[in-house]
Amino acid sequence: MIRLALAFAALLIAANPSAAAEKLVVLLDWYVNPDHAPLVVAKEGGFFARHGLDVELIAPADPSQPPRLVAAKQGDVAVTYQPELHQQVAAGLPLVRFATLIDTPLNTLIALKDGPVKDLKDLKGKKVGYSVTGFEDTLLLAMMETAGLTRDDVELINVNFALTQSLLAKQVDAVVGGYRNFEATQIRLAGGEAKVFFPEENGVPMYDELVFVAHKDTIGDDRLKRFVAALEEATTFLLNHDAETFALYLKGHPDLNDELNTRAWADTRARFAKNPGALDARRYARFAEFLKARGMIKETPAVGTYAVDVR
Repeated sequence: MIRLALAFAALLIAANPSAAAEKLVVLLDWYVNPDHAPLVVAKEGGFFARHGLDVELIAPADPSQPPRLVAAKQGDVAVTYQPELHQQVAAGLPLVRFATLIDTPLNTLIALKDGPVKDLKDLKGKKVGYSVTGFEDTLLLAMMETAGLTRDDVELINVNFALTQSLLAKQVDAVVGGYRNFEATQIRLAGGEAKVFFPEENGVPMYDELVFVAHKDTIGDDRLKRFVAALEEATTFLLNHDAETFALYLKGHPDLNDELNTRAWADTRARFAKNPGALDARRYARFAEFLKARGMIKETPAVGTYAVDVR
């Protein structure tokens, strides 16, 4: 009778996987946008459910809070940035990277094609707009140094989050912090043409733009392994079935059905980590050394203490 009862329960679970799904709260880095496409596809397409997960995606009121909330065990997973992860760990937050969402930089330096900045050396004596201080300053200086420039060669202007608007209005000559899959597209849609300088081609080591972190005490949680497996399946499906997955994306977020998000979807697809659980420890160590040399962190702890492959 016990065997029969267990078999019947197994049949019920197979027929209705959500009945046995375990909750997992994922705190995003920003409002939902094409950067989060694999997450939305995994949720709307049933990939999480097939791995026994009921994933809740929560956009933050304050983008700086998700990693801190996970560090305080007020969320299971946070989406954050690799450059910030190194600083968060240096500040003592008990966080560990266990998967990657976007495995190339998105951050750029952007000017207008018909503007005065044709090359990095043309930044001398120019105004550069920015949104937030921190890594963007480091990124900009590293790029400028490849052209023989120093911090004193530019005037930095805080334009808040009006990067595109300030550039188009010619209040600044270039902006740092604009994403290649968003701000560059915004400029084109406004009738301009962007001149994009990529940090990974100009003095900045390659890094992951967006990663998933969990509290170090929960890194052995089986839900994280299943999360990574579902994410990989959803990403593979997304890469193979563009129209179908874009429809799933809009089903979950119909408010994003506009030209900017449609173009951003296309521009972002190639950036998603095809093997999100994989960890390139050497690349993480190299980037940590870059941050230390730039004074962003004081020490470079062993990669295994803040980044792992949970599979």
